[in-house]
Amino acid sequence: MPLSPQSVAAVLFKAACPDCRARFELAAGSLRLAIGASRRTTFYSFTCPECGTAVRKPAGERIVELLTGGGVRTLRLHSTV
Repeated sequence: MPLSPQSVAAVLFKAACPDCRARFELAAGSLRLAIGASRRTTFYSFTCPECGTAVRKPAGERIVELLTGGGVRTLRLHSTV
């Protein structure tokens, strides 16, 4: 007998806009994560739902773990060396 599908709660991430200072929650689909070769090139980004500003913030190891574990789309940046 097949198991019935279980409902999965959507993961929400708390974020804030540095421009309008709004605080809100975003679904994984509203965030993008770029993983580069260094801390300087590893960041996440989103568009503020309040003012429409494109926001880019640095992402340390813990943030990367949380975002990838929560289903955020990830782009791996390759070095040109």
